[in-house]
Amino acid sequence: MIQRRSLFCLALALAAAAGCRSRSREVVVYLSIDQVFTEPILRDFERQSGVKVRAVFDTEETKSTGVLNRIIAEARSPQADVFWSGDPVRPQLLVKRGLAQAYVSPQAAAVPPAFKAADGTWTGGAARARLLLVNKTRMKPDEMPRSVRDLADPRWKGQTAIANPLFGTTTMHVAALADAWGDDALKAFLTRLKANGCRIASSNGEVKRLVASGEVAFGLADTDDAAEALHDGAPIEIVYPDQDGMGTLLMPTAVVSLAGPHAEEARRLVDYLLSAPAEQKLVDAAAHIPLRAGVDPAPGGKRASEIKTMQIDYSKVADTMERLQPWLREWAGL
Repeated sequence: MIQRRSLFCLALALAAAAGCRSRSREVVVYLSIDQVFTEPILRDFERQSGVKVRAVFDTEETKSTGVLNRIIAEARSPQADVFWSGDPVRPQLLVKRGLAQAYVSPQAAAVPPAFKAADGTWTGGAARARLLLVNKTRMKPDEMPRSVRDLADPRWKGQTAIANPLFGTTTMHVAALADAWGDDALKAFLTRLKANGCRIASSNGEVKRLVASGEVAFGLADTDDAAEALHDGAPIEIVYPDQDGMGTLLMPTAVVSLAGPHAEEARRLVDYLLSAPAEQKLVDAAAHIPLRAGVDPAPGGKRASEIKTMQIDYSKVADTMERLQPWLREWAGL
């Protein structure tokens, strides 16, 4: 009787321990995408999978670099299982350092080849585009700009704006232009831009404000800035630049698997973040551009397949960003 009672108690203890382990399953994700857009997606994953998500977000002060630098600093003892990046360029630093774990998710099959690494070190999701925002009260329909080159056109002297190219998506954009045109042509363009009185704003959000208020006729910003302006009723028209030339720069989000302590849970999270429902949620919440055919664009928006996009080697853009930094600091007077 005592022996049977002991075995019964042992069985209960083992069952309880197994239950605790299942309840304590978790995955750690570092993110450089705004929390307001991504947290609901992570909560949906928790409800569907039963896996607890511990999320670490970048702050506004360290946007796009804070968690990236943390991953690098933790290389000898990885804490994060997944990096969900707002762009595919900065994750290239992790790939070059051997910190990205190759994982070809079944969900990646629906992503066009231009927006993922063949070896699975990163896979793209819903994207932002670099757009020209035009104030319709300042410009006639037949005067609309069509190219990023129009920012330096003497016709619009003192009437254009871009965000500081030392920071954020503008850094990536000028690096992509350097790869497309060559360094000398890019530098000449930025020199003409400054001579043309282009306003150098603190952020894309500030460019949006300048255009919406009519302080400038048009400026260069991102898809989400355009969506906010339209939502607020600003007299804005959106132009996808260079559709008859090199195309518009598209910046997909990127999911990267890391060498964290929760490998199985990490794969499940990666699969979910790359799924059509997750991409649809990001499109709906942040007016991103869907990459896959089965995801509906935001109202008035487009799918990636409906836009002529720049042909980009994101790894090369990362190298160019680093190479251009000293010259850009000089150009910006820093």
